Parts: sequence; structure tokens; C-alpha cells
Amino acid sequence: MENLSEQEIIKKVRAGQTELFGQLVQKYQNKIFGYIYKIVGHKEEAEDIVQETFIKVYKNLNSFDADRKFSSWLYRISHNEAINYIKKNKRNAELYFEDNDYLFNQLKYEKDLLRELTVKEDFNNLKKALAKLPLKYREVIVLKYLEEKSYEEIAKILKQPINTIGTRLRRAKKNLQELISQN
Repeated sequence: MENLSEQEIIKKVRAGQTELFGQLVQKYQNKIFGYIYKIVGHKEEAEDIVQETFIKVYKNLNSFDADRKFSSWLYRISHNEAINYIKKNKRNAELYFEDNDYLFNQLKYEKDLLRELTVKEDFNNLKKALAKLPLKYREVIVLKYLEEKSYEEIAKILKQPINTIGTRLRRAKKNLQELISQN
């Protein structure tokens, strides 16, 4: 049963083989945790949100449209749970990047974006600037550069038109550039 596709697992879980849901959790748990952690900035809260996300996914699995991509649906639910947490706790989350140079390396090659970032210590300036970004910009940066989602996937996760995603990414990078140059 380990070689089942996501669609087959979902079908079997819907039919009562609920123990197979663990395969979906195992496949996505770390990815969802990483995403939520980067949005809320706190390990324990991120763990709780991941748990709530998978509970919600399990409860709503019958409403999932099997013609769509499961991971986008899952990220959408995790996104909603993270945003609800932030709103409920009325705090702007701190960004957390544990020895993660990936974002830095990706963004420094963006045209003119991080011209000022030429040495390793400047990664801290990037983290500080990201933490200051409004959530709507921070989340597109995290999804695009850390979660490596396409524009289409980001649009589905955030329930925004692709053009809006492109605009937010451009504005986020422009704001990042301004915040970095202020440091």
C-alpha cells in the first residue's frame, strides 16, 4: 500500500481506510511545519497549527476536489490556520530562519534587489527586513523562495489572482530593497 498515489490514498481514506491518512501526514508534515514556522515564527505555536491543520484536512477530506492538487489545498488550509493564529494573538510574527541560506542565495540573484547584500553577515539584514514586511508581502516571499511554489500554486494557496501574486512579489522585493538600504 506504500506505493499508492495521493489520489488513491484520499479515495481509500474516504472509503473508511483512515489509517492511510498517516501517509499524507508523513509526506507533508515537515513541509507544512516549515511553512507555518516561517509565518508565525514560534516553534510551539507552529507545531500546534500543524496539528490543527491536519485535523481540519482530515475532517474536510470529503470536500476536497480530487481533480485539484492536494498540496495546494493543504497549503491553503495551513495558510488559513497560520493567519487565524496571528490575528487571534494580534502579533506580527518574527521570521525564523535556522541556518537557511537558501532564501538569501535565491534573492541575491534577483535583478537589483539585493545589490547591497554581498557578504554573509548581510543575511541578518535580510531576516530583519523580512520580519518588517507586512504579512501579505512576507507570505509571498516565503511561498516563492522558501517553499518553491509556482505563481499558480501561490495564487491557489492565497486565493488571489496570479497578477496579484506577481504584483505582491514585485512590491515585496521593492520594500525589501528599501528596508535593507535603511540598515
